Amino acid sequence: MQITVGISDMKVSNNPSDILITYSLGSCVGLTLHDPVAQVGGLIHCMLPLSKIDKERAKKAPCMFTDTGVPLLIQELLNMGAQKSRLVAKLAGAAKLLDDSNTFRIGDRNKVVLRKVLWKNDILISAEDTGGSVARTMLLYMDTGRTVIKSKGVERDLE
Repeated sequence: MQITVGISDMKVSNNPSDILITYSLGSCVGLTLHDPVAQVGGLIHCMLPLSKIDKERAKKAPCMFTDTGVPLLIQELLNMGAQKSRLVAKLAGAAKLLDDSNTFRIGDRNKVVLRKVLWKNDILISAEDTGGSVARTMLLYMDTGRTVIKSKGVERDLE
């Protein structure tokens, strides 16, 4: 079953027939985490890097922010039997869209915060498709952990 992950949202699964998908990763960052042994995984779509800009909103929607959403995703997967040492992390997005002057650098900042959170949790990124000026769709196939990126009509495995 295809399960859509909206903006500022996260989904986890242990059902091998599920496919988690998120659309329109521009400056937002998408992260898939998959434990091939426990056969659990998740996908998160974070919009902004740091929750300190709106602590009330972060309480209501922690997945909106990379610094609060990613730890929540990790914890959910651990609760489902995953082990940090086995998590395969793949990342997409962090593009420069609608910011031609590079003033806000949301994409760059999202990527930096995401890398920092993963590093603090001893999780290495195994593959990424980030930057540029294109929007991406990201899929996680729960049966294999395969992560696919679709952009400008082209589909490819993120390896």
